[in-house]
Amino acid sequence: MRYGLVTAFLGLLLACVLPITGFAKQPESSYWYPETLLKWSPENDSDAVYNKSTVPLAEREVVFNVNETSQSEAKLVALSALNPNTSGVPSQGGNKFFANTFSYWQYVDLMVYWAGSAGEGIITPPSADVIDASHKNGVPILGTIFFPPITYGGQAKWVDQMLTQREDGSFPAADKLLEVAKYYGFDGWFINQETAGGNNETAQKTKKFLKYLQDNKQEDMHIMWYDSMVENGSINWQNHLTDRNKMFLQDGNDRISDSMFLNFWWTNQQSSHDKALEIGRSPYDLYTGIDVEANGTKTNIPWNGIFPEGQKPLTSLGIYRPDWAFKTSETMEAFYQKEQEFWTGIAGDPRKTGENGNWKGMAHYFTAKTVIQELPFVTHFNTGSGKFFAVGGSTQSIEEWNNRSLQDILPTWRWLKDSKGEPLNVDFDWDTAFYGGSSLKVSGNLTKKNATHVKLYKTNLPVEKDTEISVTYKTDVKKPNMKLGVSFVDQPDDFVFFDVKKKSRDQWMEETFKLNKYKGKKIATISLFFESDEAIKDYQINIGEIKVTNKHNDKEVPAIPTKAKMKNPTFSKGLYADLDLSWESVEGDIQHYEIYRDLPKGKKEFIGAVPNDAYYISNLRRSGKETATTLEIVAVTTDFVRGKAAKVMFKWPAYPQPKADFSVSQTVAAPGEEIQFFNNSSEATEEVEWQIEGGTPLVSTENNPVVRYEEEGVYSVTLIAKNSEGEDVLTKEGFITISKDAKNITNVALNKTATASGQCAPSEGPKYAIDGIMTNNSKWCAIGANHWLEVDFGEAFHLSKFVVKHAEAGGEPAAFNTRAFTIEVSLDGENWTNAVTVTNNTDAISEHAITTTEARYIRFSVQQPTQGGDQAIRIFEVEAYGY
Repeated sequence: MRYGLVTAFLGLLLACVLPITGFAKQPESSYWYPETLLKWSPENDSDAVYNKSTVPLAEREVVFNVNETSQSEAKLVALSALNPNTSGVPSQGGNKFFANTFSYWQYVDLMVYWAGSAGEGIITPPSADVIDASHKNGVPILGTIFFPPITYGGQAKWVDQMLTQREDGSFPAADKLLEVAKYYGFDGWFINQETAGGNNETAQKTKKFLKYLQDNKQEDMHIMWYDSMVENGSINWQNHLTDRNKMFLQDGNDRISDSMFLNFWWTNQQSSHDKALEIGRSPYDLYTGIDVEANGTKTNIPWNGIFPEGQKPLTSLGIYRPDWAFKTSETMEAFYQKEQEFWTGIAGDPRKTGENGNWKGMAHYFTAKTVIQELPFVTHFNTGSGKFFAVGGSTQSIEEWNNRSLQDILPTWRWLKDSKGEPLNVDFDWDTAFYGGSSLKVSGNLTKKNATHVKLYKTNLPVEKDTEISVTYKTDVKKPNMKLGVSFVDQPDDFVFFDVKKKSRDQWMEETFKLNKYKGKKIATISLFFESDEAIKDYQINIGEIKVTNKHNDKEVPAIPTKAKMKNPTFSKGLYADLDLSWESVEGDIQHYEIYRDLPKGKKEFIGAVPNDAYYISNLRRSGKETATTLEIVAVTTDFVRGKAAKVMFKWPAYPQPKADFSVSQTVAAPGEEIQFFNNSSEATEEVEWQIEGGTPLVSTENNPVVRYEEEGVYSVTLIAKNSEGEDVLTKEGFITISKDAKNITNVALNKTATASGQCAPSEGPKYAIDGIMTNNSKWCAIGANHWLEVDFGEAFHLSKFVVKHAEAGGEPAAFNTRAFTIEVSLDGENWTNAVTVTNNTDAISEHAITTTEARYIRFSVQQPTQGGDQAIRIFEVEAYGY
């Protein structure tokens, strides 16, 4: 690895252009260059209110330990790409179930939101949902400032802009960084300066910049420096704390940074430990880096160089890219299995990390901490995403979703199972939920011999005179065969069990137990125990909720949110609405606010939930031909008591008439060959009628008919789109050509002459977009919108179809697929006619059939390079088919 942390940003780290806004109005998390950061304020950023976290940082305790090898003096920082891109990140969760819902917060002491690139923005605060999840679990989270190496797009001017001082010695960029962190509610910054070309003055100004942050930050804010720049301003990774980089951590009596992340090329950190003590700093302010991005649990680490056997750790540990578990998985189940192996080891038991082989898991070195110290405590085992959304055991939305703001405190141990036989299986279940998108599933063959005790949560919960514990469950067996267990801090290994007896009959059932007998104690562990006198094959029980609360005769119902309002709803196609909702926060212990829409016959649909007092609804689909929609905002307390709803209503525009549109698989075919027709009419279309000149059938009411032409010729096609409001007729004259020459159709652009308006590098020039090669990163790349690629075939051809292979087709992220582009044709290279216009592409490979057109030249022009703010055009192949 030539560079240190730069490998995170190889999606494209090239040149800078200003970021563009998203294509939908959906708010996005922020990302900036120094110039745009300096212009930022909450008042001029319409997305800012949605990027705020309102969840305070929870306090954590160790309480007790289940593994003698673990400790809590050395700390762990995770540098994790919790979102796949810098740009295009939704502010309040997304619409996909498969998302990086990281859940091993109990072993992490500090999280760094890893993001930023030269092509998108180099300053990235965490997205609001990640801040919420991190804080809920008691983990401070930092944004990232990344100055790339020159080779990967770094620019010295970005460093200069960041280090610019006013006459009074203050740093405008530092003031903005502190303003952003305070407004958005996160905990500081990770600074990675790898842009070469600096000198002694650069190093001294950087030190002053860091010192200014120290002097002006809030007390609980954290600034972490990466081991890259040394005392003369050059980039020279030390991999240890040395005399060359110590000035960026401590300078005499001046604290410059709160911690330092040390680069990866080390074998032993004794010298760093000693140097930290020499300069008056704790060696645990040093985070020795390990790079697991490529190989995850197969990474070879000299663990004794940090954790010498029989001694205290030499430094803290820094993990670079533990999101390896997510990015190398294709399913949620695979992701969670890899996470478990990464954090607790292949044995899947944090007490048995010595059985894990070379990769013992983080539980071997670090004690799990808990934030569960105050009543009420409620968990639904909700991982923060789902294939649907359930409320009270009833499915309230069938749409996929993810929102880490809603992630519960998940079980401390994955998994602690005690059994004299083969223990039952324990895992999350994303097909069954009481609240949210998941529950806990316990399954297997249950017998007397394999009674299984599952210890779930480490806690420090006080038991008061009215404290109760309850469990909500569902099973189809005759009785639950389950006990709810607790142990107390004075004797954490001794359990009291409560026998759960209510029959479930495959319906959600709640059973509650009073704890007043144990008033004054503190609960150390919450567990479940399963046993049966009779053998039960394929036993399964789902746990939808465990709750420890104080019983009140009159539960405190939250107030109705006040000042609920909707700002300027916007409509698309007469069928979709984008809405800004806001309200005034309700006083009391509010967990979050739920948003519903009213449906006919008293039904409701869950739209979303957020701890914030603002929520953006994107692409709300009109229900039938309704003329108005009522939305409800409901406050939910920390023990999940719901108040009455605040209601807002908006009116829809007149129901739209249809708009006819269609495409075909090919516009040129041989006699007798089949052509697939595609109805692309607007969503409001209720029925269609095709009139197909010369084809079989001549008339069709199918959506996507298959048509055969027997005779050579040129034929027109008409599509009539109809609904209750009217109809629209689209005729494409001379659209289909039937010719024996169709057998000669080839990609006439292959290896012809290509020119372009720009390129990223000599190895990414225009010729690589027409070479027929999809391997070895053979592509045309250019930076910025409105670049073009022109191909000269050398002679005129009859063109009928274009195929464009975008970034994803070449193995790059789907977020880099070209969004908006045009294809023009010309006979002389001077007079151009538009043949294809695309404004909303998301495909890896897009096909564009056209009416047969004679041309010698084509020009492919890009208006929006990617799905988000990244400004790099990545085209692996442009193919033009003709004869």
